[in-house]
Amino acid sequence: MELKDHINYWLKSSEHDLKVAETLYRNKKYDWCLFIGHLVLEKALKAVWVRDNNNKFPGKIHNLLKLAEETELQLNNKIKLSLLDINDFNIEMRYPDYKLKLYKRCNKKFTKKYFKIIKDIYKWLKKQISTV
Repeated sequence: MELKDHINYWLKSSEHDLKVAETLYRNKKYDWCLFIGHLVLEKALKAVWVRDNNNKFPGKIHNLLKLAEETELQLNNKIKLSLLDINDFNIEMRYPDYKLKLYKRCNKKFTKKYFKIIKDIYKWLKKQISTV
């Protein structure tokens, strides 16, 4: 697969997932909105990862910070901490014991805050890709 096609594969998938997350948010499925939001960033980061790692296929990794650190992105502390927080949405939704805790935390205010962070990082990642 050509580099451009490989990057676009991940970006199109992340864009699709962002629309799904928006639908979940509007329908008050806040826990799943944040879970899918994690996927949005994971896929966008994999697009950057592919760009910065000679068009290799990224491993089956879900840790956003680890993915980001394996790229040439210039990460500030705010982004690093946000990625660490958003990692929890992946773990807590996958495992039943944690899921209940996340479900209880995911009210509208909590979700609105983190969904905005997810969208802001997503826009930043897309900008980083388009500048190359």
